[in-house]
Amino acid sequence: MANSNLPRRIIKETQRLLSEPAPGISASPSEDNMRYFNVMILGPSQSPYEGGVFKLELFLPEEYPMAAPKVRFLSKIYHPNIDKLGRICLDILKDKWSPALQIRTVLLSIQALLSAPNPDDPLSDNIARHWKTNEAEAVETAKEWTRLYATGA
Repeated sequence: MANSNLPRRIIKETQRLLSEPAPGISASPSEDNMRYFNVMILGPSQSPYEGGVFKLELFLPEEYPMAAPKVRFLSKIYHPNIDKLGRICLDILKDKWSPALQIRTVLLSIQALLSAPNPDDPLSDNIARHWKTNEAEAVETAKEWTRLYATGA
C-alpha cells in the first residue's frame, strides 16, 4: 500500500478485497491512485449475463466512507438499471448509503442486481419498457450483448 495518506479504513478494505475476494468479483487498486479500483464482475449463473466478464471502475471520493463510492460499468450491458454511460441505479449508491457499508458490499450488491434486474426503478427507460412488455425478448438481447461486449475481454 503505497499511499500513506490514505485513511486506515481504505487500506484495511483494500487488503481484505485482495486477500479474501468475493466469489465472481475482483477489485484491485490502481498503482497511481489507491482510491481508484479496476473491478471485474462475472455474470451470475442463471442470469442473462452468465458467461460475461464485466469491467467496472470504482472510485472512493475524499468523503468516503461518509459518501458512497462512485461506480460505473465500463463494459456495455443491456440492463434496465444501468444506463448507456454505465451509471448504476442502486439505492445504496444513492440515498441508502451508510458508512457501515463497504466496497465489498457495494460490489456484491451490483452482482446481485445482475441476477435481479428491477424494471420498476429504471435508469434506462427503453430497456425497462422492453423488460416489462416482452421479458423473454429483453433477456435474449441481454444475453446477446453479454456475448458481444463482455466475453473474451
